[in-house]
Amino acid sequence: MVAFRMSPEEDEQLEQLVQLSGLSKQDYIIQRLLCREIKVYPNPRVYKALKQQIGELGQILREKEGISEETQDLLQLIVTMMGEMKEVDRNA
Repeated sequence: MVAFRMSPEEDEQLEQLVQLSGLSKQDYIIQRLLCREIKVYPNPRVYKALKQQIGELGQILREKEGISEETQDLLQLIVTMMGEMKEVDRNA
């Protein structure tokens, strides 16, 4: 068993990344700690998380003139993942 502390902001960011990965929190943390690549495979859970995150980012962008570095990173991750999913759908 491993335990560690996180700030509420770090916990929120971790939760977002876990949801977008489609993995369990345990699997996601293990993969990251062991410096393994996180492969995201399209499934309804991942699509739902992407849709939710895109909606939240849209709301943030409408409310603010600028966005934080964390938000920019999250947006880039979502765009990359959607591109990868598009490639998987083409090859299926």
